[in-house]
Amino acid sequence: MANATTSLPLFEKIPRKNTIQRGFDIIIFFLLLLLLVYRLYFLNHYGFIWILAFLCESWFTFTWVLVISTKWTLVDYNTHPDRLLQRVPEVELPSVDMFVTTADPVLEPPIITVNTVLSLLAVDYPSHKLACYVSDDGCSPLTYYSLVEASKFAKLWVPFCNKYNVQVRAPFRYFSGDDFTKSSGSDTSSNFQQEWKRMKDEYEQLCVKIEDAVQNQNIVPCDLTAFSEIDSKNHPTILKVIWENKEGLLDGLPGLVYLSREKRPNHSHRYKAGAMNVLTRVSGLMTNAPYVLNVDCDMYANNPKIVLHAMCLLLGSNSEKEIAFVQFTQAFYDGLKDDPYGNQLVVMREYMACGFSGLQGFFYGGTGCFHRRKVIYGLQLDNIDSVNEEIPKRVGSSKELMKSVSHAFKGKTNSPDHLSNPIDTAYQVAGCGYEHGTSWGRQLGWLYGSTTEDILTGLRIHSKGWKSAFLSPNPQGFLGCAPSGGPAAMTQQKRWATGLLEVLLSKDCPILATLFAKLHWRQCLAYLWVFTWGLRSIPELCYAFLPAYCIITNSHFLPKVQEQAFYIAIVVFVIYHLYTLSEYLRAGLSVRSWWNNQRMARITTMNAWLFGFLSVILKLLRISETVFEVTKKDKSTSSNGARDVDAGRFTFDESPIFVPGTTILMVHLTALIVSLLNLQPPAHNGLGSGLGEVLCSVWLVLCFWPFLKGLFGKGKHGIPLSTICKSAALVLLFLHLCRMTIMG
Repeated sequence: MANATTSLPLFEKIPRKNTIQRGFDIIIFFLLLLLLVYRLYFLNHYGFIWILAFLCESWFTFTWVLVISTKWTLVDYNTHPDRLLQRVPEVELPSVDMFVTTADPVLEPPIITVNTVLSLLAVDYPSHKLACYVSDDGCSPLTYYSLVEASKFAKLWVPFCNKYNVQVRAPFRYFSGDDFTKSSGSDTSSNFQQEWKRMKDEYEQLCVKIEDAVQNQNIVPCDLTAFSEIDSKNHPTILKVIWENKEGLLDGLPGLVYLSREKRPNHSHRYKAGAMNVLTRVSGLMTNAPYVLNVDCDMYANNPKIVLHAMCLLLGSNSEKEIAFVQFTQAFYDGLKDDPYGNQLVVMREYMACGFSGLQGFFYGGTGCFHRRKVIYGLQLDNIDSVNEEIPKRVGSSKELMKSVSHAFKGKTNSPDHLSNPIDTAYQVAGCGYEHGTSWGRQLGWLYGSTTEDILTGLRIHSKGWKSAFLSPNPQGFLGCAPSGGPAAMTQQKRWATGLLEVLLSKDCPILATLFAKLHWRQCLAYLWVFTWGLRSIPELCYAFLPAYCIITNSHFLPKVQEQAFYIAIVVFVIYHLYTLSEYLRAGLSVRSWWNNQRMARITTMNAWLFGFLSVILKLLRISETVFEVTKKDKSTSSNGARDVDAGRFTFDESPIFVPGTTILMVHLTALIVSLLNLQPPAHNGLGSGLGEVLCSVWLVLCFWPFLKGLFGKGKHGIPLSTICKSAALVLLFLHLCRMTIMG
């Protein structure tokens, strides 16, 4: 019986049946081709508008080809942690170094980081095999103090979680209700009730201490000498071992290390990628675990067996020659009902992510990901059985680090007896000038050159022939905080579009990786679907202005109702939206959620992605550099999704990112008024605007409905007057161009 159990696989790769989906994909593709053929046939009969429409529709068809290729083979992974524990004794499980990154104590409050760290320290895994490293790019004494206090609470919290098999190990989620029975499972004994209340009191005291420190830093009962007179952008390295499991106890507390790397004004710190590389070097000296996990400060471990799930894939793959990293679902807690900001990404995870899994694997998402350390060090798939002696020489001048890298390739942990032993060398490799003349950021570690360093790094790994796995266990492995409000959502999307386009226009372009490296062809197409987000803003913006232009100038870009081609356009529109609606319904979402995501797709593309595109253009012209913008994290403590009544209302600020959307809305309102009042000029050859153009304008007004409400809203729910004035000026310019066309 034991032999039968040990012979069973640790994971299964299960293909989905998607014949019907493939059929609809092909139908939509052929309808788009028919529309393009119609455009080509009449291209000589019409002017610039027809050519522009043809180019835009060609882009939409190309994008749909990328979608078809990516979703053609859907695959799910199923892991078996119980089989892993039966096959590998706990004492023989590999070590894991856990990285948590935070950058701003204001945008990312310390209590959020504390909960993420506590959830990681309490996972179901031998504690002497774990070490948690927190990178604080904000160099905040508040963050350090919060972690010190959290380590004291963890000495109570971790045993409590292990004793009662607590499933949710982030305290702010576990204690979010007043009724212990909701979080206790089947255990309702008097002892448990007493301990539960005690733990809740201890956690509330921890929160009070942290909040008091935020309000008055002078009363912090902690040695903050290292932080005295510190400038967050100009300071030496601060490295503190907050806790270490000196006895190596299986049920003890994992090691906890605080790190704020050196920063100087004349040295580029490379944003998150730079922080991750410093963490890699420092952890390599201290613990050198063969696997590393990285999470953002707001992404707590929601599944206590998360490490075991990852190990099923990393240890169960074919002699370590397949899976380089395991990416877990980026899911969110306290999601607003019906996803009003379209940023919960449920359908993308359900279909596109599983489509990636049918190829070389899902891209690296920057959080909730387990990596093989040797792959991060630049190991080639072809050289997995032979140590590359050149790589250790490219890691810098530290002999201890060279030795650590060599040991990592040979499978040795090289863990010192105490975390504090290599602290002097750790200070050296955390210095801002250490990477000079090395391969860090180019061939080793997290790569530089993009604000989306995560996807760039994952692309380079795939280009070497490695595969990855996308895992969505039940319950979800990690849960994070989705941006709330228009400005935060737009900022995040702008950063993504900027970084993705930077990669597309660099030497790491997936097309070049396919031609000259080992990136598979269909994986290249899947990456192109992601990397072209910023480029999509241009054809969508042009296409969005066409209906209004045609109404105002009394011309047309769509077939007339009496033409058969008109029904091609209608059928494409109807089938596509019914098809996407069915995806949302199959994913367990509502019709309202589908509609919110449809309109937010238009808003995001023509606002945030447009600014991402412009940022890259300015960078290419050497006018300005792209900047990594930290997204504000909300300190939510609710578990039932309850928010204030205005939480789902779109919010605005003074940012110019809302000017394009406001302009589009005002242009189409003007066009509909012109059509309603019959203020159009005489049509050329009787071929004026028709029903198609009017329907398109109405559709776009509906998509930008939050902006229409914002025109009459007040406070943060209203569009600022400065934005309205800028948009009004652009509308007048558009009308002037239309007038010039009419006169011409």
